[in-house]
Formats: sequence, structure tokens, C-alpha cells
Amino acid sequence: MFSKFFIKRPRFAMVIAIVLALAGSISAFRLPVAQYPDVTPPQISVSTSYRGADAATLANTVAAPLEEQMNGVDGMIYMSSTSDNSGNYELAITFEMGTDPDMALVKVQNRVQQATPMLPSEVTAQGITVESRFSDTLG
Repeated sequence: MFSKFFIKRPRFAMVIAIVLALAGSISAFRLPVAQYPDVTPPQISVSTSYRGADAATLANTVAAPLEEQMNGVDGMIYMSSTSDNSGNYELAITFEMGTDPDMALVKVQNRVQQATPMLPSEVTAQGITVESRFSDTLG
């Protein structure tokens, strides 16, 4: 019965389809995204640069003191670091699900401050950046 009604009135069927599509797209934007659970663990990034240093020098003078201090931060799952021959160093610390990212950031900043006296003066003059980073492990 409904099919005959819409077959005889194709313009009415198109209007209904457009109204339904608009209502669906409007409601999609109004969904409360904040209520979705986190699917990626919080991650804190520590980065700095040491001009003129190669990767081996970075590993011995910058990476070793920072990683030694970061070892044992509450809630840490693992950490990974990269250093290159242009003097750039980055340490990524991944925390357990449910860890407050702001508290993790504060804990890492405190550990970086403890490691600062062990770092070369060029690195401390250049600055050490500690920031919260969202990893995209799902692709």
C-alpha cells in the first residue's frame, strides 16, 4: 500500500528522503561525543635538541639521564625514544588506560626537572618541551 503511494508521487518520496537525510546529519552532529570511552592510552612527549650532536652523543648525554628519571613513573606502560644525527631527541611515554593525562603530564614534568642538572648546558639553554600527545593506534 505504501509502495504504490510513493511510486505515484516520486517528488514526495524525494522530499521525504531529503528530510530524513537532513535530520540524520543534524542529529549526528548533536551526539554527545564526550560520553564515548577513550580508546587510546594517554601519551606524554618529551622533546629537545642538541645542536651539533650526533645520535650516539644524544643517547649518552641526553637520552640516558632522561630515560633513567622517567623509569618508574606511576601508571607508565612503556616508553620509546628516537634521536637523529641532526641533534633532535624525542621520548614518548605511554600510560595505562584511565590515567589522568594532566596528572601524567605533571609527573613527567617533575621528572624532567629532576633530570635537568644532568643534561648538557646547551640542551637546557635550548629548552625541553613536555606535552600531552594523543596517539592514533587504531590507524
